[in-house]
Amino acid sequence: MNAPDKSVLILVGSPRRNGNCALLAEAVKRGAESVETRVTLRFVDDFISQFLGDTRQSRRGDGEDDSEDGFRDVFFEDFLPAEGVVFCSPIYWYAMSGQMKTFFDRTFTYYAASYPESERVIEGMKHKRIGLVLTSEETYPGVALGPIHQLQEYSRYTHSELVGVVRGIGNSRGDVLKDPANPAAQAEQLGRELFTRSFSDYRIDTDRPARVWG
Repeated sequence: MNAPDKSVLILVGSPRRNGNCALLAEAVKRGAESVETRVTLRFVDDFISQFLGDTRQSRRGDGEDDSEDGFRDVFFEDFLPAEGVVFCSPIYWYAMSGQMKTFFDRTFTYYAASYPESERVIEGMKHKRIGLVLTSEETYPGVALGPIHQLQEYSRYTHSELVGVVRGIGNSRGDVLKDPANPAAQAEQLGRELFTRSFSDYRIDTDRPARVWG
């Protein structure tokens, strides 16, 4: 199955353009493009130059921050229209990178009630297909729990669907491609299946069939 009418934004929270995280992001891109999905790939530190500020004290006076970087352009032109978003981040201190965390923080500016068009922004943030790609040096499974939990809760909060997590192990540039689990192939598969992969998130009273795969 392909998704020629779908668009996905791949956000890379690593400062390294040829690092392990970037390699897996490119694999996601290849997979998505192989099924004719429209793909945009952005490195977060290309368009974010500062943390979230106090928008209530902004010079604009309309709830919008005073930053002059490219966050607003990427947020409105790439993120909100995308039906799917894949967040790619190295794990730093058992969390996602500061760049990626700042991306999430900066969105507050535009969905907060103080922003005049917050209702439109909120609608654009909802109902996306979400993927998460992580890289770390440690193989310890608990290393990834923090970022995974954040994306799980973000997805629930925005009525989105976290459909897949890929984690690659590596240290020096390119090391992740030697990971026996083959995370590059997993990342490519995630890109290919982002819009077709089955998703379920049951509650105790959810009406559901007895078999997962029919």
